[in-house]
Amino acid sequence: MNCVIINNEKQTKDLAEKLSKLVNKGDIICLTGDLGAGKTTFTQSFAKGLEIEEPVTSPTFTIIQEYEGRIPLYHFDVYRITHPTEMEDIGYEEYFFGNGVCVIEWASLIEELIPKEHLWITITVEGPTERKVCLKGTSKYYESIIEELLK
Repeated sequence: MNCVIINNEKQTKDLAEKLSKLVNKGDIICLTGDLGAGKTTFTQSFAKGLEIEEPVTSPTFTIIQEYEGRIPLYHFDVYRITHPTEMEDIGYEEYFFGNGVCVIEWASLIEELIPKEHLWITITVEGPTERKVCLKGTSKYYESIIEELLK
């Protein structure tokens, strides 16, 4: 696992935007972390890097939002999921194996449903503006993305 300390919101946004330039269709990005750690801010900047112009909001009540950009973004917020089987109602597999990139906030709540190959990002609060961002790739492909991202 590779970790980096982010000192402010701008650095979080820059990291997310840089990551968006390294992903491809079919990629799965899992975000976990404390409430208020910056998962939605990360996703918004990731979307900006995908050239998505509409505002990206946390889809807490709809679970998923779709956005069109350079690559389609499937933004999941599974905070309100009480059991992973609820994901079947929204046809999550079509998104996970679709033509876009999935960003899943609160991914640990549905960990058993996530494809074997993915990028896992944990954001923890270290101070008023400081965050610790830890990245773990589950394949050589995702490890190479992390390596490029942290250059």
